[in-house]
Parts: sequence; C-alpha cells; structure tokens
Amino acid sequence: MSLGIVFKGPEGIVLAADSRVTLMAQVPGGPVLPATFDNTTKLLRVSGQDYVGIVTYGLGAIGQQNPRTPHSYIPEFEASIKKKRLKVGQVANELGKFFMGMWVDQKMPTPEQWVGQPDLVFLLGGYDEGEAYGRVYEVDIPSRPNPKEWHTSDFGPVWGGQQEFVGRLIHGYDPQLIPFVQKTLGLTAEQTDLLSKALSQMQVKIPYQFLPLQDCINLSTLLVRTTMEMQSFYVGLRGVGGHIDVAAITKTGGFQPIKEKEVAKLFNPRDAR
Repeated sequence: MSLGIVFKGPEGIVLAADSRVTLMAQVPGGPVLPATFDNTTKLLRVSGQDYVGIVTYGLGAIGQQNPRTPHSYIPEFEASIKKKRLKVGQVANELGKFFMGMWVDQKMPTPEQWVGQPDLVFLLGGYDEGEAYGRVYEVDIPSRPNPKEWHTSDFGPVWGGQQEFVGRLIHGYDPQLIPFVQKTLGLTAEQTDLLSKALSQMQVKIPYQFLPLQDCINLSTLLVRTTMEMQSFYVGLRGVGGHIDVAAITKTGGFQPIKEKEVAKLFNPRDAR
C-alpha cells in the first residue's frame, strides 16, 4: 500500500516516499500471503522534465500475470512525451493517459469492475516556467486518470496510502473516524458535515505558509518514518517500509534528490555526490 507525500511549501516542493511494495502470493492449497519487496523506487523523475517529480502509492504494480511496478514503465513514458519542458499539469495529463493505456493493455479490470479496490495513485509536484510557486496534482488509475490539482491558492502537504498514523498526528484523529461515526450513529449528511468541521479544530497548528524548505523536508520524512516505526509493532498489513526517498524541487534549482538509494545514482549519474 505504501505512503507517499508531496509538500507544497513557499520555498519549494518536497516529495517523500517509502520503498516497500507488497504482492499477494497464493500458496497452493493454502491462504493468500503478502510478499514484500523493500527496494522499490516510488519517487520518480522524468528525463527532460527537470522541474517535476512524482511519488506513487496504492496499487504496487500493473498486470495480473506478469506485474510491473510504475517505475519500470518510466522509460516508455519518457519516450511517449516531448523532450521540451512541459507544465506540471501537462505532465500529469500525459501520465494519466499513458498509465490508463498500460492498464488496458495489461487487461486489468475496467474502472467499474475495480470499484472498492486500491487505485494506482500518482502525486506530481513541480514548477511551471515563470511561476512563483509550485503546483501539485493527483492522478488515480483507473478511477480518475484526469489530474486533480491540490493547494491551488495555499501551501501544505498532500499524502496518501496507509495514512492512519499521519492522520492521527496531523489531524488529531484516524481518517476512518468520520465514516465510522456516521455509520454507527446513523448521522445525516448535514450532521456528518458538522462533525467534520468540529474535528478540524483538533488539527495540529502548523503554519505551512511559513515553513522553510528544510522544515518541509524534515516533516515529510518524519511522517513516513513514524508510520514505518508504528507498523513494526502492530498486527496488520505492514505496507510501509524500506528506504525513505526524499527530493526537493525549487524554482531555480529544479529537481534535487535529498535522500535516495545508492542504485538511484545509476539512473541519474549527474546527481552522484
């Protein structure tokens, strides 16, 4: 399931993700067991698009017989788009079309058949040429391949995946609390809205518009690491693990890796330190 974060700050965009992917393995004559791999690349970059970064979470692979990770498709995606610098929204739009095409090619279930299952989700962050602040978009395959923009007029993080501990830390309650209370107490839509507004007062008071880039990096890393540590104690799907990859994108410097696996330097030799 994993955990991915894109943080739009006033000084730049931060991207953070864990490295674990979980495949469900059928034991002959036995139960379905999770098989985890801890060196997957979920923080993605696209050649020629030096002011855009991508994190992925949710469904870990496309394909039922021969599953492949999103990272393995990036060379094909790079070949499908123009090499000139695109706007962040344009990259998001092309990414949605490309992976929806791969979804169909791999004979995955239709969106209607996939309802209730985890999407393959991409969060994109970056800078448009000449713009003062970054942009953040979300693409969901197969349910919503058309990009949705986040934080159009403000700053803050967007996250997804196994987010229960992030929600409790930042919002003050589990993301499942509101639907749980609504169902248990039979609340109307109006009552549920009132509950949501009341619970918003529990949120940690963080001045996102004030945070320096380093603080955005530290907070994003903390949220991923805390989730990994908490999952090491509980009984359930431990879907967040492995190395924490972090990158930052600024208006002047473009995409810069902050923390990455050693193998990443083979793909991006110019970043080798």
